[in-house]
Amino acid sequence: MYSSSNPNGYNKYASEQLHHQDGPPTGIPVSSSTEPYFSTSHDQDTDSHSHHPYSHSQVPPHLRPKAPVPWSSGLCDCFSDPKNCCITCWCPCITFGQIAEIVDKGSTSCGASGALYTLITCVTGCPCFYSCFYRSKMRQQYALEESPCNDCLLHCFCEYCALCQEYRHLQSRGFDMAIGWHGNIEERNREVAMTPVPPVVEQGMSRDK
Repeated sequence: MYSSSNPNGYNKYASEQLHHQDGPPTGIPVSSSTEPYFSTSHDQDTDSHSHHPYSHSQVPPHLRPKAPVPWSSGLCDCFSDPKNCCITCWCPCITFGQIAEIVDKGSTSCGASGALYTLITCVTGCPCFYSCFYRSKMRQQYALEESPCNDCLLHCFCEYCALCQEYRHLQSRGFDMAIGWHGNIEERNREVAMTPVPPVVEQGMSRDK
């Protein structure tokens, strides 16, 4: 026990003990026998993020959300296809049925969708609440932008123009609207089967010199 008459000796002993416990300044936490080192939650979070395979700026391209693309034609370009414009004006159920079959990928036929469209028109007089659903579904499939306004409002006030625009966009993607979904699939399979394949030339055995 140190007396108060010799404070210098006590300070010297305390400084030696402190220097012995701290150790050399290496930047690495040194655990002592009396005070064990515990990792904090911040350190654990940092370690978990450091082992993550991708950072926010390194997301693979196939996982990034697609930016909306514009439609292949404008809303008021109905007269670019006069035949479809006349059919949609006189019998919109036909155009809608063709669109619905392609968007549903053949799960519903053109006739069934067109008949339901006609029934809703006769009962409620507002088929736009049914057709706008297919415009939204089509936009999700092909990453199309919602323009010039909301899908429901567009079909409510411009039903025929919206149907013609959807019809033209599917045509621009290579669909033959007259033969339906299954007809397009068969046509594409036939084209793939008829694609010429170059013959494989086997290399002959080389003669040893």
